Order: sequence, then structure tokens, then C-alpha cells
Amino acid sequence: MILLSRFLAVLALILIGFAPAQAECRTESFERADYTICRFDVATDDLRLFWKDAAGVLYKTFDALAGALKGEGLTLAFAINGGMYGEDFVPTGLYMENGRTLVEANTVTVPGSGAQVPNFYKKPNGVFFIGGGKAGVMETEAFGKAKPKAAFATQSGPMLLIDGKIHPAFIENSSDLKPRDGVGVSGSTVIFAISEGRVSFYDFARLFRDALGVKNALFLDGGSAPGLYAPELGRNDRPGHGGYGPIVGVVK
Repeated sequence: MILLSRFLAVLALILIGFAPAQAECRTESFERADYTICRFDVATDDLRLFWKDAAGVLYKTFDALAGALKGEGLTLAFAINGGMYGEDFVPTGLYMENGRTLVEANTVTVPGSGAQVPNFYKKPNGVFFIGGGKAGVMETEAFGKAKPKAAFATQSGPMLLIDGKIHPAFIENSSDLKPRDGVGVSGSTVIFAISEGRVSFYDFARLFRDALGVKNALFLDGGSAPGLYAPELGRNDRPGHGGYGPIVGVVK
């Protein structure tokens, strides 16, 4: 009987060793809206930013990026569009890869209010950065002053949460409903969220604050731009207007 118990215990350990890894993305509901939430530990997961290859060719799609990584013996385990960009797919603001600044920070102020001001320029906007086994979201000006150690960084806007407070430009019960995606950091956990329907900025910010426990969160993009690559969910979204600019990816 003792031998049988030991055998079963060893068998259980073997089976656990062959069990598939737990999915890092899942659908969660908040305030009658559905979201796909993806969590990664920056201390152990290989998070990077991608824009174009060594020859200067833009990736633009998750398939192109996955194919390029496969050629290096790597696997793209997750990806999401990583911030705003122009018609030429050049990031609208700060963009860093492997410690190199490829696009400088954008500190332009656009006069006006509400819909008169494009989302990126609804101050404060912010920067999502990765480096030294850490990640964070900071207001653009604060990032420029603090100069945290960053190997990768992307600027987008507006900030969704600033030290736990909802961006002052957001309106409760707003009728401006669109698909949206964003990122927040809690400790060593980087949390990406993409709405499965149309939501307001205010409700999207509340998701990060009230459901995900994040104090600082950044809007990445919206409208036809949000896109997600999550093989365990069967997701490989196509860009709405020809391609993505910067892409956040997790590499295995």
C-alpha cells in the first residue's frame, strides 16, 4: 500500500510536469462589459517592443512579427498594438528599443478641449516602459525628468489613471463609446486590457482602477486600431487600417 501511494505521488508529479501552462489571457467582465485581460510578470516574462526589423522593414502585422521571431528560433506568445502612430506607421511619440531612442518624446500641446483635441494630445499623456526586470507607466514629463532605466518605451495617450485618479478630461456616462486597449502595472505584473465591445474612456479607466487594482494606466489605442495576438485564445486580430506601428510582444 505504501509503495502504491509513492508510485501515485511520483506519477502525479510527472503529469504536472507535462501539463500545459496556465493561460495568461482570459475574458473578464466588469460593469456589464467584457474585456480580455492578459497578465505577465516582467521579472520572468520576456516583454519587448517591436516596430521594424534590422533592415528597416516594418512588421505591421502580428503574423510578420511571429514569422521573423520563428526564424530566430523564438516564439511570439502574445502581442498587442503598442501605441499610436501616423499614416506612415511611425510612432506618434517616444519610442525606444534595446536602449536606443528611435523616436523622440512628443511634448506638443494642442489647444482646445474635448473632441477638438486628438486622444494622444489630451494631457497628460504617458509612457509605458520596460527595463532592468521592471516596468512602469508614467506621465511623459515625469518620465523625462526621472529618466528611469528603460530598454523599451512607448509613448501614447491619454493617461487613463494618474496615481489612482481618473484622467480629468474623462466624462462619466459619456456617449463616446469605442473599442479600446491599454496597459497598467501593479508591482512586477504588467496588465494589458482590450475591450470586447465599445466602452467610454471613463469606464475603461475604472476597469484598471477598480477591477485590476492599478494606480497608473495608459491608453494605447482605440477605434479600429486595437488588436490582440493570443494563441491560447485563438486570437490573431487584423489591423483595421493596413497595419500596426509599435507592437508590444512577449517572446518565448
